[in-house]
Amino acid sequence: MDNPVEEQIEPWVIDAGGMHYRTLNAKIREFAAQGVRRFVLNNVRGQRYICAGLSEGIALDVFGTPGEDLGVFMAGPSITVHGNAQNAVGNTMSDGRILVGGLAGDVIGYAMRGGRIYVRDDVGYRVGIHMKGYADREPTIVVGGTAGDFLGEYMAGGCLVVLGATTDRDRPIVGDHCAAGMHGGRMYLRGRPGLDRLGKEVEVFPLDDQDISRLVPILHDFCQAFDVQLDVFDFSQYCKILPVSTRPYGRLYTY
Repeated sequence: MDNPVEEQIEPWVIDAGGMHYRTLNAKIREFAAQGVRRFVLNNVRGQRYICAGLSEGIALDVFGTPGEDLGVFMAGPSITVHGNAQNAVGNTMSDGRILVGGLAGDVIGYAMRGGRIYVRDDVGYRVGIHMKGYADREPTIVVGGTAGDFLGEYMAGGCLVVLGATTDRDRPIVGDHCAAGMHGGRMYLRGRPGLDRLGKEVEVFPLDDQDISRLVPILHDFCQAFDVQLDVFDFSQYCKILPVSTRPYGRLYTY
């Protein structure tokens, strides 16, 4: 069809079964450039770089399991994954929203500069690493379940929330080396991690009224996004992790 937007009433459906990731991404770019704003991707099986670098305000429903770097460098799209996602979701994204309705892998939100990533259940290692704000943007990651080691490593900005509310796994809310090298931003955990799990550059604080005002709309948005009712609004259960040094490894350098 020469101009699909002229006849688009329902979302534009792409069957990604057996399709190479370059072909799939080329189709999304082609149709988005012609004005298509809503997509459904069926039978996604590990295709990488979906929506890489796109700034158009498009919305995608992804059925299946997208591959690594979903939404890398993106600056506007809204992606809903109806299932799990692999590593590096939202790598260096600067705007938009990604919802993962299951589990997500490692390095979620690496160097993220804006937008939101919500993962309904658990995530892997090094989530929020090098996360930072850009201009007036504050990147936000919310994890409904638990997180692995090195959560928020070298975090320089943004907001990272772990709820420990959607999975029943017998594991701590965060793994080892949480907030190692963190020198900016804020982290909220619904629970109190052992001090031996935290980086030496941070301290644990109770929430104040400003924190609660910040969290309430984020948590409501998270619950609405996944159509779940979670008992996560008792803020006495939370702690806040903040850096106490802006140059945590300064003493290691020779000049």
